Amino acid sequence: MFNRAALTLCLLAAPLAAHAEKIAVVDMATVFEQLPQREQISQSLKSEFGDRMASVQKMQEELRGMMEKQQRDAALMSDSQKTEMVRKMESIQSELQLKGKALDEDLRRRQGEEQNKLLVKVQQVITDIAKKDNYDIVLQRGAVIFAKPDADISSKVIEALSKGK
Repeated sequence: MFNRAALTLCLLAAPLAAHAEKIAVVDMATVFEQLPQREQISQSLKSEFGDRMASVQKMQEELRGMMEKQQRDAALMSDSQKTEMVRKMESIQSELQLKGKALDEDLRRRQGEEQNKLLVKVQQVITDIAKKDNYDIVLQRGAVIFAKPDADISSKVIEALSKGK
């Protein structure tokens, strides 16, 4: 009876052992940090939003200068001059907040668009590597507690994306 059970277990376990999965791991954070395209995207966004960023910075400097002038010259200013200065500063501050918020939202939206484009490329390269190297499963490094270093294909992904630029 024991021999039959052991033989049955061996016969059932044999196909499972013969069909071992080939698994790879990718550290997406490392891939995104080391991509040369990341710098290109950053430069592209700087050129696209450079004028608006400069405008916001100019307004910030103007407001800072007015605050310094108000503190420095407060004793010499009349009440009407002080009131006018405060109103002007409040006006600049509210305009600065509006422009700053719009700039942040637009910049965040464009960064998301560019990152999504890059993510599609990264996923395609991972799929190509998985097919070429016959991997059954590719997992994200954060989802794995332990993986052998040779199972990590992050460097292959970075290399392929660097060549493709």
